[in-house]
Amino acid sequence: MTKRVLIIDDERDIRDVVRVSLEEFAGWKVLTAESGLEGLQMALAEALDAILLDISMPGMDGFQICRELQNHAITRAIPIVMLTAKVLPSEQQHLRELSVAGFISKPFDPMIIWLQLAEILNWPI
Repeated sequence: MTKRVLIIDDERDIRDVVRVSLEEFAGWKVLTAESGLEGLQMALAEALDAILLDISMPGMDGFQICRELQNHAITRAIPIVMLTAKVLPSEQQHLRELSVAGFISKPFDPMIIWLQLAEILNWPI
């Protein structure tokens, strides 16, 4: 069965590069959202296998989005992998408290980001 992944990131270039990698190399169905609010709406409306979420975004940041996703029965079980330029030690603790599946650092390698995501989520390759 094809995996369905939602990318929530305010940077168009990041969304496009990750989308192409996940679609072309892994064959997954990818949806994208440019804001936390749009991402929340999509997560509530779509059947998803995972969410790749940027931490630093205007408006709702990744931490706020995680809390919102965990407050909804529909989205609570969707694994979230954070995509971030830096994860400070205090943020790592916060991420553990939010039950995030893992994180991928920016800059990332577009040729292997799909492998990193599959490994974090224990998906067969």
